[in-house]
Amino acid sequence: MSETLSVQGWQVRGEAAADAARVEALNHSVFGPGRFAKAAYRLREGVGPLPGLSFVATEDGVLRGSVRFWPVQVGGHESLLLGPLAVDPAQRGRGIGIALMQAGIEAARRGPHGAILLVGDEPYYAKVGFSRLPPGRVKFPGPVDANRILGLSLHSGGLLNLSGQIRRAMLDDPVCADGAGLG
Repeated sequence: MSETLSVQGWQVRGEAAADAARVEALNHSVFGPGRFAKAAYRLREGVGPLPGLSFVATEDGVLRGSVRFWPVQVGGHESLLLGPLAVDPAQRGRGIGIALMQAGIEAARRGPHGAILLVGDEPYYAKVGFSRLPPGRVKFPGPVDANRILGLSLHSGGLLNLSGQIRRAMLDDPVCADGAGLG
């Protein structure tokens, strides 16, 4: 998405490198440090979000929300993992999260990935086309409530053959203590 979409006073645009610290601060304030223990974060460790599929919502220079998409593989199929989707709690109900997802989904449809997966509340994510996957069809690397695993086909049949263990599609950075600067 090369252009900026302006809606209700705020704008959705592609995330820039200069936004990274503000996005991390927003994710920390919305989800706290416990977010790193979740199964979806295991798939993000050592992997960068896809630059053309990361979006922010700003208003008068203030970050209001963000969404990132990450490459994953499911049974040999190239797919995407949505998240985190973060909106400043004081800004919820304005449509920021939906607009961020719509921008990401639109951009993802132009790429090679067949589907987007996420762990979340079906009534909210159904607004942009996500639906619950049959229990046991895909497996996260850790405990996840099967009723919260949702998917969206990006191309015809993108979810039909999707089954198996969800794995990182690649590693950008080492994921050991030495690589994390802890050793």
